[in-house]
Amino acid sequence: MTLLFFAILPILWLIVALSGLKMAAWKACPVALVLSFFASVLYFGMPWEYTASAMLEGTALACWPILLIITATIYTYHLSVHTGGMEVIKAMLTSVSSDYRVLILLIAFGFGGFLEGMAGFGTAVAIPASMLAGMGINPVSAVGVCLVANFVPSAYGSIGIPLVTTAGIMGTSAVQLATYVALQTAVLGLFCPLLMVVIAGGGTKALKGMLPICFAAGLSYVLAQLGVSYFLGPELAGVTGAICTMGAIIGTVKLFPPQDEEYVMKRSAQEQIDSRTAFMAWLPFLLIFVLLLLTSKLVPSVYDSISQVRTSVLIYKGEGGTPYTFQWIATPGMVIFFATFLSGFIQKTPLADMLKVLKSTFFSLKPTFITLISIIATAKVMGYSGMTTTIADHTVDATGLMYPAIAAFIGSVGGFITGSCTSTCILLGKLQLDAAVAVGAGANTQVWIAAANAVGACAGKLIAPQSIAIGVAAIGAAGKGSESRILSVSMKVYIPFMIVLGLLVYFGAGVLD
Repeated sequence: MTLLFFAILPILWLIVALSGLKMAAWKACPVALVLSFFASVLYFGMPWEYTASAMLEGTALACWPILLIITATIYTYHLSVHTGGMEVIKAMLTSVSSDYRVLILLIAFGFGGFLEGMAGFGTAVAIPASMLAGMGINPVSAVGVCLVANFVPSAYGSIGIPLVTTAGIMGTSAVQLATYVALQTAVLGLFCPLLMVVIAGGGTKALKGMLPICFAAGLSYVLAQLGVSYFLGPELAGVTGAICTMGAIIGTVKLFPPQDEEYVMKRSAQEQIDSRTAFMAWLPFLLIFVLLLLTSKLVPSVYDSISQVRTSVLIYKGEGGTPYTFQWIATPGMVIFFATFLSGFIQKTPLADMLKVLKSTFFSLKPTFITLISIIATAKVMGYSGMTTTIADHTVDATGLMYPAIAAFIGSVGGFITGSCTSTCILLGKLQLDAAVAVGAGANTQVWIAAANAVGACAGKLIAPQSIAIGVAAIGAAGKGSESRILSVSMKVYIPFMIVLGLLVYFGAGVLD
């Protein structure tokens, strides 16, 4: 039991620090790293120089490609705000319908999913929630629907970085992992638009006249996400799903316009947006989408060429260490940076302005840098030292062959603690893999359980203090009791989601191998 205690000590600390003490993640995570270092050396017999090299490998993984992608995507968003493009996009979205139920789906589910797929890290809750609240929608409902909407694309946030990272840690196919995540998400994702309308409309009566739009939104999202995951992998699955669902919502509204006057919003006439202004507003995101496709495996001649520009270095010196490869061009972060600067030049944004926005983006992300470097280094130390294997073995001893039924719940605990699917995949991905191996799961079931970890994290974000805090800050209601009301709404969704996911993962694992 002593070994088990010290194995879970970094995780216990994070639970206490983030949930109990309300400590900022960038302060709590370095402490978890220090605890994992001493536990691995003093209780798991890992030489300190091996532990240090494990930390260094984690730092390398955090910086390249994870933080590179995060910085690039957030920079794209900030530059779009600076140029005024984001305001144009908002105006275009709100002009689609005067029925606020439609706008909730379009802005929270569609545009929020787009922001999650492109940038992640709170943008998909903060921006749509502030837009909806600004339009006169109940602020608590606005945050609640954004949290529900964020369940579907969270695993694919920041150009698929949670799943790309998990696949790298597991040494498995990112395509297979993304496909399994899409399958697990699809079952509940179909119901998310319905739940959003019920939450915003104050009951099931709000569904009147909205069923075709809700079904079109949910079906288009999950099918597009599944198709892109299967054929391409996780990088563009969330973005493509969001684009498809926005198109489906707009198209279905034209075919089946809702007629209930109770939900019509009165607003002043908006200025007409010409096609050139609209194109320029969307240009950075269009370029990113096109260039990511051109540099993906869909175009082997380009992908194979840029993949050759790489450097492999053996960082971890202990048993099980393999060379870590730095892809200098064939990484989404570099592609996104190139597309963003190119769009800036086309929009005639001064280079000085672009560099100023980049500098402010970099400094605003310093807490994120510290958090992710610490959490990834901690995960590497715990994995190489045998700490995660120890936790997994004891968990399997307690649950036996029923383990797949709680895999998603464990992931949701990570999502609740960290408020991040990326951090949860890094922190608990290896643990879930070790547990799957311990119960004798085959290769496909191991990936299925890893997928459950990611989907569970998406559900955990529904009730995560960080997620709720972001939403409350966006609507300007911090410290006014909104947090508890939002949590009450989210909990009513979280509990049935976890029951369904537990059954889905358990029975799904039984048919894979």
